Order: sequence, then C-alpha cells, then structure tokens
Amino acid sequence: MTLLTELPIQRLQFYLTAPYPCSYLPDRLARSQVATPAALVDTAVFSELARHGFRRSGHYVYRPRCDECAACLPARVRVDEFVPRRSQRRCLSRNQDIGYVLRPLEFSDEHYALYRRYQATRHAGSGMDQDSREQYRAFLLASGVDSALAEFSLDGRVVMVSLIDRLLTGLSAVYTFYDPDLARRSLGVYNVLSQIDLARAMGLPYLYLGYWIRESAKMAYKSDYRPLEILRDGAWTLLTDMEAKSLSQ
Repeated sequence: MTLLTELPIQRLQFYLTAPYPCSYLPDRLARSQVATPAALVDTAVFSELARHGFRRSGHYVYRPRCDECAACLPARVRVDEFVPRRSQRRCLSRNQDIGYVLRPLEFSDEHYALYRRYQATRHAGSGMDQDSREQYRAFLLASGVDSALAEFSLDGRVVMVSLIDRLLTGLSAVYTFYDPDLARRSLGVYNVLSQIDLARAMGLPYLYLGYWIRESAKMAYKSDYRPLEILRDGAWTLLTDMEAKSLSQ
C-alpha cells in the first residue's frame, strides 16, 4: 500500500475560495478548499485526498470548507456489504435490457448531444445547459487520474453516460447524465447500482458518492445505498437509521 509520505501531497498547496451562493441549500454561502497545482494530482494522490473528503471536477480538486455550515458530508458505500432493497431490485430488473461498456475520456458527438438534452431538461437556466464543447471537455474529459466513461446503451443508442474514477480504495462517481425521456426507468438509481457491482467486481471496497446533505432532496437520496459511511471529524463512520431519515420523510 502506498504510504502518505511517499506521495507528493506535502508539495500541494490548499487555498480557500471567496464565499459564493450554495448550490444545495438556499440562502447560504459556501466556500471550498482547493488543492493545487493540479499537475500533482494523479491517481495515488487523489485516492488519499478522496479519503479526506475531496472531490474532482475536471482538474479542479476541492472539498467544502464553509464558514458557518458543515452540512456537506463525504459519503461512500461499503460495496461488499451492500444488498439492494426491493425497489432497487425492481430497478435492476426493469433495466436488464441496458448494457454498458467502459470507454476512454474521448469526445463523442452522441455523448455531447445527450449531455445538452439532459442539462436543458434537468438544469435549465443553470448555465450548464449552454455548455460549449470546450466547456464539456474541461468538465468531463479533463482528468489526471485513472478515469473512464461508462456508456449505457439501449437498442443501439446511448441513454446514459457516467464519468467514474478508479482510485486505490474504490470507485468515485464523478458525474452522470442520461436521457430525460426515460424517467420511469430510474436511470440514476440503475447507475449507482451498476457502479456498486463494478467496484465489487474490481475488488475495490468502496464507491465514493460525493456529499450527503440531509437537508437537500438532491443529495439526501444517497442514504438509500447502505451501509453508507460518512466522514466527519476526520473519521469515517456508518450513517445511522435516524440520520438516514431526510427532512422530507
């Protein structure tokens, strides 16, 4: 196992961004701690950073460091202990006709068209629905770590694409977009279940799911994939039944 002292993490610098509007909780300001320079962040380095709650967006590596809020909690699934619930088993059955392959980070017109449709439907007015090809490449195809695109197809056409990182301790789910016309298939759920199976097949113990935010409907869903570990106060601990109940339940 690679030791922390063998990695160039000690050469990284970390800075805090200026406050900006929070993307998940209304009327709150957020700040991020950013790791630089990006050129030092390879698979081994990012594996260690992920263990400390960092995420990746292109070459931008960050974790929340808000002044008055600690709602964003890094989350990861213990894949060997995960057993799908009844609704998740139904999702797997409903999507048995969908297959996927892992592809390198290369631009595809079909992927980009699907991305634009997804953003226009799910995030209209966010700015991402107007992303150019160059912005798309910088967001999804720029990586210094071991990354791949999981391409999901149905009847010969791509219906979902998921960017994943293969780290030393698990897979990291970076970003997913899918056909908005297939809402009944619950493709987002199917994607997470597929990545759990893929991590297990690769012999990796965890699937990193980003941040669990109890007060955010967009982020609280991650408690559906348990056992789920949460990073707080520097230690990974299991999410409890009481904590898993979102405010909407």
